[in-house]
Amino acid sequence: MATKTVKKSAAKKAPAKKPAKAAAPKYGYFDDAAKEYVLTTPATPIKWCNYVGTLNFGGIVDTTGGTLVCKGDPALNRITKYIAQMPCSDFKASTIYIRIKDGKNYKIFSPFYVPTLVKLDKWECHVGLSYMRWIAEVYGLRVQVTIFVPTGSNTLLQDIQVTNIAGGSKEVDIIPVYEFSHFEAEKQLTNADWVPQTMTLKGHWEKDGHVVLEQYAYMKRDYAVNYVTADCKVGSFDGDRRVFLGQNEMGSWANPLSLQNKELANSECDRGDNIAALMIHAGKIAAKKTFRTCTQLGQEQSLKVAAKAIKKYRDLKNVDKAFEELAKFWENYLSTIQVNTPDAAFNSMVNVHNPRQCHTTKNWSRYLSLYQLGYGTSRGIGYRDSSQDLMGVMSHMPEEALVLTKNLLSVQRPEGNAMHQYAPLALEEDNGNEANAGDSREKKGVLDENGNPAYADWYGDDHLWIVLTVANYLRETGKMELLDEEIPFYEAGKKRAQREKGTVLEHLKRSVKFSREHLGKHGLPLLGFADWNDCMNLPLGAESTFNTALYAKALLEMMGIEEALGDKEAVEMYKGWYEDVKKAFNDSAWDGKWWTRWFDKDGNGYGVSSAKYGKIYCNGQSWPVISGIAFGDRAVQGMDSLNKLLNTKYGVKSSTPGYRGFEPAVGGISTYPPGAKENGGIFLHTNPWVMIAETILGRGDKAFEYYCQINPASKNGILDIFESEPYCYPQNILGDEHKQFGMGRNAWLSGTSSWTYQAATQFIIGIRASFDGLVVDPCIPSAWAGFEATRKFRGATYQITVKNPNHVCKGVAKMVVDGQEIDSNVAPVFTKGVHKVEVTLG
Repeated sequence: MATKTVKKSAAKKAPAKKPAKAAAPKYGYFDDAAKEYVLTTPATPIKWCNYVGTLNFGGIVDTTGGTLVCKGDPALNRITKYIAQMPCSDFKASTIYIRIKDGKNYKIFSPFYVPTLVKLDKWECHVGLSYMRWIAEVYGLRVQVTIFVPTGSNTLLQDIQVTNIAGGSKEVDIIPVYEFSHFEAEKQLTNADWVPQTMTLKGHWEKDGHVVLEQYAYMKRDYAVNYVTADCKVGSFDGDRRVFLGQNEMGSWANPLSLQNKELANSECDRGDNIAALMIHAGKIAAKKTFRTCTQLGQEQSLKVAAKAIKKYRDLKNVDKAFEELAKFWENYLSTIQVNTPDAAFNSMVNVHNPRQCHTTKNWSRYLSLYQLGYGTSRGIGYRDSSQDLMGVMSHMPEEALVLTKNLLSVQRPEGNAMHQYAPLALEEDNGNEANAGDSREKKGVLDENGNPAYADWYGDDHLWIVLTVANYLRETGKMELLDEEIPFYEAGKKRAQREKGTVLEHLKRSVKFSREHLGKHGLPLLGFADWNDCMNLPLGAESTFNTALYAKALLEMMGIEEALGDKEAVEMYKGWYEDVKKAFNDSAWDGKWWTRWFDKDGNGYGVSSAKYGKIYCNGQSWPVISGIAFGDRAVQGMDSLNKLLNTKYGVKSSTPGYRGFEPAVGGISTYPPGAKENGGIFLHTNPWVMIAETILGRGDKAFEYYCQINPASKNGILDIFESEPYCYPQNILGDEHKQFGMGRNAWLSGTSSWTYQAATQFIIGIRASFDGLVVDPCIPSAWAGFEATRKFRGATYQITVKNPNHVCKGVAKMVVDGQEIDSNVAPVFTKGVHKVEVTLG
């Protein structure tokens, strides 16, 4: 193979040098100019990862080169065999070996470090916007690998560049390897008879020396095949793992015995463990010269259908172009909201990492991560999860968000409540069985003393979130015609065409009506199987003050929608419902210094001062303020009690004190030790609600304090404590009742992302869409002299400058739009152009 000279391009440009002011902590640093986090060691405290592509085609790439790829549904159409529980040092579905001719033998290493564990002179992993890039140096070679999925494609690309940075020529081979999974991910782990009998890999040589490795489970041979190929000619390949590792797998991934042979065995695999290993001969690379190749992993209906993509990405110019298009996508996406405040960490999260994570949660919900493993029993797309995730991307991609919004509405029951989750592939197939009731199925057979079901099969909050989501879309776009579109309700066993239909407005009406018609002894909405806190599972008849506040918030949204439609009668009806539940809440839920969290069917309170465990709950204090049903002294006192009893240096705990043992009567909350998850842990999803509540009270200093406490970027210097990725929010941090206080887990797929982004942009910065225009209502730290922001809204760009001469937290004294002072803090709707908005606080 002739040596290739590489010219500069976006796909292979060396990353920006580390900023002079950023002292590298132990594991890595933020490079805001390149919009990357740069790891400088592979030995992260736990597995760290990034997402490439979307749920349509894509998956997870970890920082040591392991890839978990799927197309459409990770439970039912998985491609690579990534086992998340394997040690960080082990092979996990993919790697790249580099070998150098050394006399009669070869030196072998991986630019990912794993699985060869050969010590490298230099190692970096650049965690970018939907791509990963490694730079490794050893044995006089510099290897750069960039992995990404081109926008809209069904192909994972590995752009591999090997440069001789020493003197003299070096004879080099590149051996990329993937291991395949059965498409039904759970069966790969549970059926060692049927699965290997069905797995097939065949090699297809082309006349010019290229090869395409075709892989499938037998039943999918005629309509869904995986393939691996490269842009250049290949010397040989292996498709059988046993052959590649050697000596009946006495060879290892750390040292495959086949790599000591000049060529691989060209082994195909009619059954067993399918891999795709390519022997790419870079030949003799002269000093200061670079060899470049690019591999493809994809899935199409057939190799004939795949031929177009194969041809396209064998041209390295198209690889460069695809990477540039990916960069342009993110540039456009992020430009919707950009801020410049006195706080650099706030700017970094709001401008880059938080909106990127929101994009990821919109695509993946809670379906596939290193924690939600996406097997057959996984949750799929969660109703409450995705309803909230969509609010975090609504300003950036409202029409894409609308597609998922309609899917969620289609699994709402005719009664008004909702199925807890659905499988996207089953929804696409329209098989009448796409949704389920979540964990409530576990209690389906439990009966009370009268022989009736003891627990609900519905969640008390699911159906209410979608009201907030749709309201967000309407305010962002002004497209009220959506409300007239008909969408079916969910009826198990029926195809969508056979189901009852209702307009989007009718779906929303039934949502709030269901809660209105399912009230308990105190006139508060019922808990159902659970509310947002999945782990409190009380028998039928229990009431939830969280559901009460969410119901009240949904009623406020319905008032706003109906007012925009001009239906005064509906506005008055919902206002009456709101006042009813507000009165019931204030009459029953105040415990003296804070709000009660639940009442069981007999009227006993949970989250009360007399309780031994779980005396006070975070959501019980924040949501009454958010919904407006708490007001005056009680609103302030509840939040002050939260600060006194629940706040820690790493964030606000969900409750305190934690249960000290399993108590079946209260459900899953007591399955965790004190300080973990819902049982007194710092469940980060609840923290932005505290921030929002504080901005409503006008306490910007406190809101910003809460924001900074959970900012993952602020953990970069304490990663031996935090352990989780510093570039995205985890789901939870262990609380101060736990010995590992401060440790984060379950990164990426968390509602924390959407709500912290909303808290930062809509409530701290205070820029949010309304039916009438763009509201600017900041609640900032009093120390700030002001800030600047750019916000795209309904086709126009608003350049906003906020001045705070008196160093207040909240209160717009003056707004000037395009040089004209207006008598409100709502900038009017413009459909095009750039408009200057100047705001003075006071």
